[in-house]
Amino acid sequence: MIVGIAAIMLLSSCANKEYVEACLEGYRYGFWGGLWHGIIAPIDLVISLFRDDVTVYAQNNNGAWYAFGFILGSGGWGILGSKGASGKRRRSKKYD
Repeated sequence: MIVGIAAIMLLSSCANKEYVEACLEGYRYGFWGGLWHGIIAPIDLVISLFRDDVTVYAQNNNGAWYAFGFILGSGGWGILGSKGASGKRRRSKKYD
């Protein structure tokens, strides 16, 4: 595990620096923008692997409210997943 963490640190230290000054001008996303970005985060993650102009987290946000909305939005995926997993457990107990 320590070797894996060291490898990740070594590989990520070679990443290019991103300049976000151009992104910070204009509209600033708040709670509702963070909530929406959290909901679509899994889709954004897949798209961002293939396109350089798509990011998962908006850099031009208003701070804590955006982060709170993002956490709530991305937490919804965990709630949906846990409901499906708990339903599978209940079904398997019926037939035992």
